[in-house]
Amino acid sequence: MIHSQEFLNLVNDAKTRVKETNIEGYKQMRESGVPHVLVDTREDHEWAAGHVAGAVHMSRGIIERDIVGQIPDKSTTLVVYCGGGFRSALAADNLQKMGYTNAISLDGGWGVLKESGLPLE
Repeated sequence: MIHSQEFLNLVNDAKTRVKETNIEGYKQMRESGVPHVLVDTREDHEWAAGHVAGAVHMSRGIIERDIVGQIPDKSTTLVVYCGGGFRSALAADNLQKMGYTNAISLDGGWGVLKESGLPLE
């Protein structure tokens, strides 16, 4: 997908403030038993086409509205993914602004998750 420079500027700005992990770091987190919630921020049709087993779905359009009701503990480790790691960086940035202290964007998103060997639905 081709992204506008304006969108990339927003993403790059958010990435200066958010924590990120790559697929190896995420798999290591899972394997070591670090408690976390995996949040899929893709659109409904993307989620329906496939997602990581056990992930929670809150699309980019609603995560800020619904997160507090679903995950009220703002110290919860949230690993946020999208298609490639751009929307998740924006979502993680907003989650931090809302007081979530451990929001992490998964670089590579669904693109790397579907090839990772993790269980998918």
